Amino acid sequence: MNSKVDLGYLQNKSIDLACEYLARGGAVAIPTETVYGLAADATNDLAIANVYVIKNRPSFNPLILHTCSLERAAMFGVFSSQALALAEQFWAPGHPNHCPLTLVVPLQQGHGISELATAGLATAAIRVPNHPLTNKLLRAYPNPLAAPSANISTRISATNAEIVREALGDKIPHIIDGGQCAIGIESTIIDASVEPFTILRHGGTPTELIERVLGYAPLPADIGDVIKSPGLMKRHYAPSIPLYMNQCERDAEAGDAFLGFGGECRSPHNLSPAGSLIEAAANLFRMLHEMDDPAKFNAIRVAPIPMRGIGLAINDRLQRAAVPAGLSCV
Repeated sequence: MNSKVDLGYLQNKSIDLACEYLARGGAVAIPTETVYGLAADATNDLAIANVYVIKNRPSFNPLILHTCSLERAAMFGVFSSQALALAEQFWAPGHPNHCPLTLVVPLQQGHGISELATAGLATAAIRVPNHPLTNKLLRAYPNPLAAPSANISTRISATNAEIVREALGDKIPHIIDGGQCAIGIESTIIDASVEPFTILRHGGTPTELIERVLGYAPLPADIGDVIKSPGLMKRHYAPSIPLYMNQCERDAEAGDAFLGFGGECRSPHNLSPAGSLIEAAANLFRMLHEMDDPAKFNAIRVAPIPMRGIGLAINDRLQRAAVPAGLSCV
């Protein structure tokens, strides 16, 4: 067996192993043309929550979904004619025209994507990466992968497998070693859910190329209360009824919904009866959506969540959705 066959065999085994870990809810590091990503099954709430734990990420941003093709992406996102034009121009892996471009599009009905991956929004950030090993993984694995950069939050992004090992080697079970990233800068992000399109993040696709396809230059985004992609933190989706943090269940008023945490809560909505912060993170957006019903409830009152580990991210998310003041549980 020559060295080329040996390498192909090892790469195939690495992809098979990555699929096994992903199917069990694990996170693996994957190479792309931009930077290495920390990938998890985008339909698995607990797997996505674990990504935040591994990265020590203090807040919940929408994560970029990675798929192997436009056809696969269209199973989860709704693409306008102009969004299709951009995807067809820049999303063909291995083609000279491929560029690192992320498109924010409305979600399809019945999409199945974790609300933690989309930060509870009705849109998703999607891209097709251009790396042969990761595209082989994306073809082999049945679900899209949510993949923020494979580093500790706020640290420099990793552009080769050795940097990933130094940062996350004791936190993740597997790294697909795809060599040095060809581009080394994150993808450009275009909000294709609005007209005209806006640019949310400059990156590896020059805006001049995007302008040639659209016929106009995408406008600078007016970053307001809703964050549609990574790196744009101000305030996330907030429910339509008031939300109060650090509340006691005994003090909840008639007509209020109570979102509990831990075993003593009597409410039917409990982020984690066992007091697991990872489980609480996985349940957060789904339960907030369930309780956001003005016909049933006047307000949402949330029990205190410990300020440690991923609890910091949960509290950050709640603070951005909460009214400015409310009685605390003491």
